[in-house]
Amino acid sequence: MDLSKVNTQGLILLGCGKMGSALLAGWLERGVEARAVHVIDPKPSDWLKAQGASINGTLPATPAVILIAVKPQMMGEALPTLQGFGGDVIYLSIAAGTPISAFEETFGSDARIIRTMPNTPAAVGRGITALVGNANASDEDLDLAEALMSAVGQTVRLTSEDQIDAVTAVSGSGPAYVFHLIETLAAAGVNEGLPAAMAMQLAKATVAGAGHLAEQAEEDPTQLRINVTSPNGTTQAALEVLMDAETGFPPLLRRAVKAAADRGRELGKAS
Repeated sequence: MDLSKVNTQGLILLGCGKMGSALLAGWLERGVEARAVHVIDPKPSDWLKAQGASINGTLPATPAVILIAVKPQMMGEALPTLQGFGGDVIYLSIAAGTPISAFEETFGSDARIIRTMPNTPAAVGRGITALVGNANASDEDLDLAEALMSAVGQTVRLTSEDQIDAVTAVSGSGPAYVFHLIETLAAAGVNEGLPAAMAMQLAKATVAGAGHLAEQAEEDPTQLRINVTSPNGTTQAALEVLMDAETGFPPLLRRAVKAAADRGRELGKAS
């Protein structure tokens, strides 16, 4: 996707922690010029200092994009510093829990605002980001936002901001569910007599490999599961436990995802 507008007009990155650093690294790999990126960060890392971007310096008057990558609790202090920019600037947020309306209150009802929800595998270029814009954001604005966020993985475009809480519950919080699966799968292996280090290696490789296969295979996950399951075999014995309608994965994950989505809605109302 075309990022030439960023090189021409510049991009302001507010906050360069783990996610901001992953994005910056991805942009530089995809042809964004370091001189075009202007970072605002109170404690720049040594890695950031070595990239050649402008750090806490003079900002462009009409940047193409202002990307907001600070923690939600810092929004109240940080957002007012981003007022007063001219041109056709796009405000792009990767901050969880801060609705579009909060940005409109700060930047005006005519501001072009795009809210995103990336996830932590972005740190290794395997993330997925959901995007949604306000009424002022054009398709071209969303195209540019997708080009920027695709530097750290896949993107999906939402039809409504109301979907953000469900996205947060599935892909935003989802890596933690998978990490817990790895923990518990390894612990179960130890319980069956495996050395702890070996059980963890087996669990990590199994989850990572199965996830990669699910993405690459032509079959859907249901068929992939069936392919592994021999009648009356070991996998079927395990799946009878995991797929139990009352105590298995289906009801457990429904409750977990609902709890995360409900909490996201609560946080959105409080912000």
